[in-house]
Amino acid sequence: MMKKSKSSQGWAITLFTIGVFMAGMDNGIISTALTTINDSFNVSPSWGTWSITLYTLGIAISVPVIGKLSDRYGRRRLFIIEIALFGLGSLLVALSPNFVFLLAARLLQAFGGGGIFIIGSSHILSTLPKEKQGKALGMLGGMHGLSAVIGPNLGAVILSLTGSWHWMFLINIPIAAFLILFGFLKIEESNPGTTKPLDFKGTILLSLGILALMYGITQLNSTAFLHSMTQLDVAPFLIVGITLLVFLIFHERSVEKIGGDPILAFSLLRNRLFQVTLILGLLSGGFLSGIIFIPSFVQQVLQVPVEHAGYWLTPLAVASGIGAGLGGVFTDKYGAVKTIILSGIVGVVGFLLFPLWVDGFMTFVLASMLAGIGLGILLGAPLNVLVGESAIEGEQGSALGTLSLVRQIGLTLFPTLYAGFITGAFTKIEPAIQQSFGEKLTVSEDNYGHLINSIEKIANPERRDAVMIKVQEIIQSGFSQMFFTAAVLSILVLLLGIYLYRRRQNTSDL
Repeated sequence: MMKKSKSSQGWAITLFTIGVFMAGMDNGIISTALTTINDSFNVSPSWGTWSITLYTLGIAISVPVIGKLSDRYGRRRLFIIEIALFGLGSLLVALSPNFVFLLAARLLQAFGGGGIFIIGSSHILSTLPKEKQGKALGMLGGMHGLSAVIGPNLGAVILSLTGSWHWMFLINIPIAAFLILFGFLKIEESNPGTTKPLDFKGTILLSLGILALMYGITQLNSTAFLHSMTQLDVAPFLIVGITLLVFLIFHERSVEKIGGDPILAFSLLRNRLFQVTLILGLLSGGFLSGIIFIPSFVQQVLQVPVEHAGYWLTPLAVASGIGAGLGGVFTDKYGAVKTIILSGIVGVVGFLLFPLWVDGFMTFVLASMLAGIGLGILLGAPLNVLVGESAIEGEQGSALGTLSLVRQIGLTLFPTLYAGFITGAFTKIEPAIQQSFGEKLTVSEDNYGHLINSIEKIANPERRDAVMIKVQEIIQSGFSQMFFTAAVLSILVLLLGIYLYRRRQNTSDL
């Protein structure tokens, strides 16, 4: 019987890992073909980005709700439903007759893909002994982080091999069918949770609050970050979102007082360990965002052609997986808090090396591997283990969903900030080149290729090379600001880890 249980656990973790990887890659894959998709439906780039924005909003709304539903109704049931929704959404995206239909299908995909990581993590925390949770969570988290790095490159490969963006989504169908079949056969159903009525009012407040807040964040202007917060397409949504979430907290407190089943336990929100874990989750979103911009750094600063950039990024992808594995091992052996401290140290060094040292392939490999390892360590086991320590039995899914939501907010907010640094650098190119060389360039932060074409039109080879060096220096200044900011976030991760370590020492919890 024990043997069967162990075999079932292995199958379950494997299936969850495949599901996490499949869902996590989707936004990275579509980003590669965004221009192609927009052209096929004859939509503008600003309208076309909604295929990514809606997916982000759908995930943000679904993760806390799916986490709660998995606690109540069983993880196997919710896993199969999630995979089925994701597979159906993928098929509908590929068959979309128009762009509005595609957007609706993308939203369905998000509702399906958003909860897979939560369900898998809560399964591990609920079924595995504490000393084995780290390795399993590390593998799951590694796939989560790795998918964001591999997605764009895999998308480029699929597009070049097939010549059609539809295959980027059709490839999900057989994977989803495999996961549904073997999920039904191999995953043992968890015990249903409470029979108390579902907190519908709390669910609506949470969903609408997240929708308003995330929409406001997605409308922030990277070139005028603070000013855009006062605009009509941002400020009202941020205010409404925050107000609804405040109402949610008061509502959840009253539900908990009368013995109900809140969508998000008020007692959990008051837990200091959980509060610090949520801050770490927000910072991890900024951590991951910094990694996502590295491909642009390779192409625009190091001048690596697009067709060769994938080779340069392979060490980063491998390092993220290694870091997740190491994070799991360290969490099992030394605890989640010490692992977080290690992540912060490695991340600081990795991100600082980019602006201070990287100038070629070998230096890039070292810096990107350190950044990738730091990311992998943090995204893997330690934060999820801290959530497991914070949440009471039967609330792990809800707690993990909240952590995932906060990380998603970080993943939405920090790229806007980082893009502002890079866009700001692009705006300096035209006047700088005009002043230094008397040349007029066509500069667009949305199209690096146009800039390069404009430089190549300069007839004098020596002047052309000098202009290229100057442009490269200006763009690098924007990326340097981004990397320094990511290093600051890593320092904050380190400081929060030290805070938790000292707090545990003072309370004799170690």
